Amino acid sequence: MRKSPRRAPRSWRRCEGRCWRCSREEGEGECEGEGEGWPSPPRRPAGSSSAGQEEEKSPVVAAAMAVGPLGERSPSKGRGEEPGQAARPSDEATVISGTKLAHQVLKEVHRDVESWTSAGNQRPHLTVVLVGDNPASHIYVRNKIKAAAAVGISSEIILRPKDISQEELLDMTVKLNRDSRVSGLLVQLPLPGDATVTITHRYTPKEQLKIHTQLADIVIVAAGIPKLITADMVKEGAAVIDVGINHIHDPLTGKTKLVGDVDFEEVKKKAAFITPVPGGVGPMTVAMLLKNTLLVTKKLIY
Repeated sequence: MRKSPRRAPRSWRRCEGRCWRCSREEGEGECEGEGEGWPSPPRRPAGSSSAGQEEEKSPVVAAAMAVGPLGERSPSKGRGEEPGQAARPSDEATVISGTKLAHQVLKEVHRDVESWTSAGNQRPHLTVVLVGDNPASHIYVRNKIKAAAAVGISSEIILRPKDISQEELLDMTVKLNRDSRVSGLLVQLPLPGDATVTITHRYTPKEQLKIHTQLADIVIVAAGIPKLITADMVKEGAAVIDVGINHIHDPLTGKTKLVGDVDFEEVKKKAAFITPVPGGVGPMTVAMLLKNTLLVTKKLIY
């Protein structure tokens, strides 16, 4: 008989402040872990059988089964169908759950860290340098530190004022790189005054921006402007990756909620793939940072 998953402490079940797993604000409801806590595996859907049942597929595999090549729609299934869930309407995008993928990665990292340290090796250590008072950066860093603790990686934050000189910051980075105690080093971006202009940016006129996005098979947006990308700016079957993070007032609840740069509800009716905010790119960024910290730790030894 299979034992039911061990329930996590209450602090993991209820989002307090901002949940490191799903980035929900306090009071926005249970986190996407559905109360099980990390790293217990997800519950099977009600009514499903564990005996003789095919192993549950990852979200990526499920997405590939539901949708053919980019822009093609599967005639046999609703798009976005996942094991144990009803098929989504065929006119909506597959929602790429960064939370689910990150959960799998973090579970592996936790297992490997415990194996590594139990063999007598030094515990991986992550140092994050945070410059200035950018609210979004502080959220990102806080999530990374919480996640590091959950998988057994020690960490620290080094705060520096926004007027720090480039020379001083580079000197600090060199010293930390030479510190044998530090396995992974991250200088949180953006730095004050740091800007990168590629094809388009937040000040590109909307009509010019639209010309580029309508031609793109993959749209990656990180401008910090709510609903910058609307349905009319995306071509049928595109993949839309939303990296934006914005706090807006929700008139229905009277509270602040977290949204990306994409008009999610409308764009998902036209795109083939889309990432949500919260629960999309953010959790995967944190998970891969910790996985890479562990990999670097092992390379330093060998």
